[in-house]
Amino acid sequence: MKKGILFLLLFTSVTVHAQLADSIKAQFIKDWQRAKTYTKEYLDAMPKDKYSFRAQDSVRTFAQQMLHLAQGNVGLVANGTGAARIWQGQNLEQRTSAQQADSVIYYVLASYDYAIESITNMDASKLFERFGRGNFQETRFAWINKAFEHQGHHRGQATIYIRLLGIKPPNEKLF
Repeated sequence: MKKGILFLLLFTSVTVHAQLADSIKAQFIKDWQRAKTYTKEYLDAMPKDKYSFRAQDSVRTFAQQMLHLAQGNVGLVANGTGAARIWQGQNLEQRTSAQQADSVIYYVLASYDYAIESITNMDASKLFERFGRGNFQETRFAWINKAFEHQGHHRGQATIYIRLLGIKPPNEKLF
């Protein structure tokens, strides 16, 4: 009888953990899809001839800001999912050829597609596995969460660029 109860508790615990991981994964996918749509609105709000605009001499251009966002999406999501990185070893924000509006839009949207596909294809049971990169040891869940925070931070910075040009930025998309 005690073995049966112990087995039932263990089975229930494993099942609940798996359902939780699957639910988290589904929410990540939903949030990244929403973030892609929201970021596309930012890319569209900035006039194509203003992608080289700098809010101040000491900061990135709008194009560099968005390319940095894209590389962060790939690098941090790769840490979280274990997927192979795209653009390995490239510094897009320093490549002049990547800074034209059409190229920026391509790279940014591709980074969101990469994130969504990588999360979709990952084994949700590994979300709480620890992964190290450099000096940082985090769960895969934390890496994906940090990627989402990073892209939101840089999209938020882009708001200032758009406002300085007298353009109303896109409305927030919390849901």
